[in-house]
Amino acid sequence: MSKHSCILLVLAILSASKIVTAQSKVIDKVAAVVGSNIILQSEIEMQYAQYLAQGNKASSDFKCYILQQQLTQKLLAQQAAIDSIEVGEGEVDDNINSRLRYMSSQAGGQERLERFLNRSLLQYKEEMRPSIYEQLKANKMQQNIVSGIDVTPLEVKRYFGSLENDSLPYFNTEVEVGELVVYPKLTREEKQQFRDRAEDLRRQVAEGADFATIARLYSQDPGSSPYGGDLGFNTREGFVKEFSAVAFRLKPGELSPVFESEHGFHFLEVLERRGEEVRTRHVLIQTKPTSASLQRSKTHIDSIHSQVISKKLDFYTAATMYSDNKETKYNGGMLLNMENQQNRTTLIPTDKLDASVFTAIDTLQPGQYSRPAQFTDQMGKTGYRFTYLKSRTPPHQANLNQDYAKIKEAALDDKINRKLSEWFEGRRKVTYININEEYHDCDDLKIWLKDAEKIEPVAAQE
Repeated sequence: MSKHSCILLVLAILSASKIVTAQSKVIDKVAAVVGSNIILQSEIEMQYAQYLAQGNKASSDFKCYILQQQLTQKLLAQQAAIDSIEVGEGEVDDNINSRLRYMSSQAGGQERLERFLNRSLLQYKEEMRPSIYEQLKANKMQQNIVSGIDVTPLEVKRYFGSLENDSLPYFNTEVEVGELVVYPKLTREEKQQFRDRAEDLRRQVAEGADFATIARLYSQDPGSSPYGGDLGFNTREGFVKEFSAVAFRLKPGELSPVFESEHGFHFLEVLERRGEEVRTRHVLIQTKPTSASLQRSKTHIDSIHSQVISKKLDFYTAATMYSDNKETKYNGGMLLNMENQQNRTTLIPTDKLDASVFTAIDTLQPGQYSRPAQFTDQMGKTGYRFTYLKSRTPPHQANLNQDYAKIKEAALDDKINRKLSEWFEGRRKVTYININEEYHDCDDLKIWLKDAEKIEPVAAQE
């Protein structure tokens, strides 16, 4: 999805949210009661409006799903309160700030976001706080329920044996791939033209030119230049270290000197300070590789490639020492399958590989290396890289010998899901639950309705 599409999506969501908020004052009603807590119809309509704003088709089933998720969260949060599970104010603030940073960046800055919300971000943060607090408590409660759960090799074997042959998953070709990347390094003299350009633009602002206009016309940061360079409020962690060092040293209204980061040459102005957050705007002039710097990179990576091919240097050591790809160099250059954030693996289905990486390894045999070649990464940086094919696993039906790690993960998920199901079943049987008749036909809610009438409302207050 393009950045412009993302912005339109966020604005559509915010617009839909405003409409629902206005309507809820008139049409709001109770959708369900869980213990001593209520779920309002407006909460469901808000999430449903966001669902529609993402381009999905109207579906009453999705409202059922939203209510089922709300019921689950309420049960977990109530038990968290009973078990004295605490969520610190700092945790809530960090979560809210992270959400608002994302929303601000996608909406095009704090001011645009506040216009669409029809309220200040400070006001919106306070409105969000109870909901985020409950979500975090529910998450901690769920983690407590399943903490310490693991599976033994025997349980993995039993789980696999319980699967029907015709239900065994079929895995496409998977590969283990490494890459060593070298980006051009510019000399001080080669960088000077870009610094001079940034210095000239800063001089114009210092002499009275409008900062926002200069940023719109000349800044090479596509995310902020359309909005006058405005980056909204951010914590120190929201910027690269060089930017943070400057931004948090200045007072509101101060203009920084030109400074360098990995993105190029910047100068910035602090607009506001708010606690541990600062709102800034900046102008960026990106550095571009020269033909001489590209040639130096080519010579450097050719030398590394020759040492690896001749086995004077193993690939993992070479990647750790020389690769400029920060995401892979400390993993010996190996790419990771990012689909499962909790259990990352080096085995990657070929249909999930970047097209240029697939092309580089397509004709390689396991243990072979591609020739160094020029490429442009997703951020638009040009460099050189060569690729290493460690292994290629042909398409096959799941088996314990080849797929033990995946089967273990599935067995663990199954055990966790069964534990959670048992917990929810037990809590539903002793918690007063009343669901509005409008939702009684929802398949997702049948199990919640099963025992609801057997529990007296007074049980919620005990």
